[in-house]
Amino acid sequence: MSQQLGPVEALERIAELLQRVRNSRQKAQAFRRAADAIRDIPDAELRALADSGRLTDLPGIGKSTAKAITEALAGETPDYLENLGASEGPAVERADEVRQHLRGDLHLHSDWSDGGHTIEAMARAAIEEGHEYFALTDHSPYVSVAHGLDAGRLREQLDVIAKLNKELAPFRILTGMEVDILDRGVLDMDDEMLERLDVVVGSVHSKLRMERQAMTDRMVAALANPHVDILGHCTGRIVVGRGRPESDFDPEIVFGAAAHFDKAIEMNSRPERLDPPSRLMPLLVESGAKVSIDSDAHATWQLGWQPYGCHRAAEAEVPLERIVNTWPLDDLLEWTGSHAGAAGAGTG
Repeated sequence: MSQQLGPVEALERIAELLQRVRNSRQKAQAFRRAADAIRDIPDAELRALADSGRLTDLPGIGKSTAKAITEALAGETPDYLENLGASEGPAVERADEVRQHLRGDLHLHSDWSDGGHTIEAMARAAIEEGHEYFALTDHSPYVSVAHGLDAGRLREQLDVIAKLNKELAPFRILTGMEVDILDRGVLDMDDEMLERLDVVVGSVHSKLRMERQAMTDRMVAALANPHVDILGHCTGRIVVGRGRPESDFDPEIVFGAAAHFDKAIEMNSRPERLDPPSRLMPLLVESGAKVSIDSDAHATWQLGWQPYGCHRAAEAEVPLERIVNTWPLDDLLEWTGSHAGAAGAGTG
């Protein structure tokens, strides 16, 4: 970093990168508290405390934050910040090739489930991102830790969305849900409610380590369901911190099923997911399946994660016409509507 930062600025920059790149809210808050703790303390006083090894006597200052303060006071870039800056997240060099064509985001959450901001706040942030629409896809009830919506709360949410759409037009909030794919591909919401939604993302959040054939069958059954439009974060992997291994399934069969049923495979842009992995992207492209590049945002600022997925789509040479959220709204809704009207009963 070429610009020398003072201790407060350095702590705030570390907090920003921790949350934006590593999605580590707890650590980010610790650095923000440290910045607040020293904000009104003169540098001379901070230096005296640093020289005597007493910075940690200040409320909210721990070993890591004290070290960063000391290095910043010495005119150095703190090691903590240097390490974050050296890997500010997934590559985005080719993101503009795809990002300029995106019209919306089809997987994100509000404070109705496990998101941090209201529906209106998410919508206004999406408008600032240049979106024409997004699908609000709060969790279904199975994910109790995510405060998932049962049918009653989903009905209430649909009324709220209808009112907001009148206020925010021409921007459009699409009704939706991230519905859990349970055992054997059963969906965690009544068919009657799913029929009322514009976009349904089906995702596996439980029994991620099940046997390969069973997981393959589970995903294919969900894709065959006329209510599902998009298969979310297909491997379930986490690539930061302690991480989480990928679920084992046959990608050729699953991607082929998505193509056969005219569904989309999500390219999840969360930096800790980046799912599907790059090695599976050639199979996805060859399958002919459609793609949705989504942020999976749980806060307003996370809507800006889509370029991570856009870069990977450009690298894999995903045809633009197969990226469903590059489409005008009417075309998108015609596509999702064709699934809901498909012949055959879904599981539910």
